[in-house]
Amino acid sequence: MTSSPTPSSSKAWIKAARLRTLPLAFSSIITGMALSAERGSAQWDLFILAIITTLLLQVLSNLANDYGDFQNGADNVARIGPSRAVQQGWISPKAMRSAIILITILAILSGIYLLYRAFSGAISLHFLLFLLLGIFAIAAAIKYTTGKNPYGYQGLGDVSVLFFFGVLGVTGSYFLFNSSFDYIALLPALSIGCFSTAVLNLNNMRDIENDEVSHKITLAVRLGNKKAKVYHFSLILFAWLSITSYLFIQSDEILDWLCLLAMPPFLIHLLKVKKAKSAAQFDPELKKVALSTFLFSLLFLFSQIL
Repeated sequence: MTSSPTPSSSKAWIKAARLRTLPLAFSSIITGMALSAERGSAQWDLFILAIITTLLLQVLSNLANDYGDFQNGADNVARIGPSRAVQQGWISPKAMRSAIILITILAILSGIYLLYRAFSGAISLHFLLFLLLGIFAIAAAIKYTTGKNPYGYQGLGDVSVLFFFGVLGVTGSYFLFNSSFDYIALLPALSIGCFSTAVLNLNNMRDIENDEVSHKITLAVRLGNKKAKVYHFSLILFAWLSITSYLFIQSDEILDWLCLLAMPPFLIHLLKVKKAKSAAQFDPELKKVALSTFLFSLLFLFSQIL
């Protein structure tokens, strides 16, 4: 990572928030909304609140990651990819810690209001369970790279992304919008989870050499470049297998298959990953997979509300 021109204070915070990661984060909520719409329970007010809460959680995760990787030495001049705010000196560690605390408070308040609206103000068992899961999500976002023994440095980031972006993000939002749970919703949830994990794996394949030197033992570091590519292909293929299985079970008209129009960008992406020979070649693919996942979720939503 080369030194970048010092941005203004506001631009530094925008860069640190990494707004380009938001479409991927929103995909789980959109997919949960699609499942609810298919069952006639499209509650758009709750959808907007869920999007706001997700935005805060994702920004929190990004700020904590910026701070944590600097703290643990993974962000350094050898790293490939976008510049990080604390490592570059654009934002002080103290200011970043304060921002993390502020966003944590806002995420908690937003999440509590979402649950209050979703459960009509009743402090039920479901309310308390979702509150606990929300606190768990906040703790996971912060602990990913910060503190002693962050789990992102132990190869557990993939499991976390699969759970929070996929299983919990999709089925949790579906429950809030629909007031019920259906096991079949796990199939689209696994699709979003695998797509999201693939983005993380791309990030880790790009950083594999620097992470190994910095003792950030991601799953890609454990597997090595060749096996990490096989793992990446497996994630993408399993994601499509999950959603096509769901469609075979649930669809009753051709429009339900609209989300398959998002498949070609993934196929092109896999060809580029197969041919990639340097770490830098993985970097542009992160944005492509994130946006392709977002497109997939939008097409899935449109197919259920049209």
